[in-house]
Amino acid sequence: MFVITVVGCWPVLLAQAPEASPLGGLLPMITMFLPLLLLWIFVLERPRRKQMAQRQDMLRGIKKNDRVLTTSGIFGVVTNVQTDTNEVTVRVDETSNTKLRMTLSSIERILDSDTPDKQESTK
Repeated sequence: MFVITVVGCWPVLLAQAPEASPLGGLLPMITMFLPLLLLWIFVLERPRRKQMAQRQDMLRGIKKNDRVLTTSGIFGVVTNVQTDTNEVTVRVDETSNTKLRMTLSSIERILDSDTPDKQESTK
């Protein structure tokens, strides 16, 4: 009985599985990662590049007497901008005329010339 079952299975054992195409595993992988790549580009990368371009424009537009906030939280007024050396001088105290030299990239933002006191007095 055992011999008959083993001999009866030979056609099944000798049958070969069909060959998989070389691109068979690549197509599902591409269809899975392509939407993730597009999502990453449109949700993360494009806004980051837009923000970087706005920051570069802001840094190029810094001029003398602009009120600025540095990345370390120091408020001051720009007294000198040297774009060739990527350096800016900021006056932080008007009474003692204290100035700080720093890199241009350490400027976080340019503040409006309107202070909250001026805005309240116009209302």
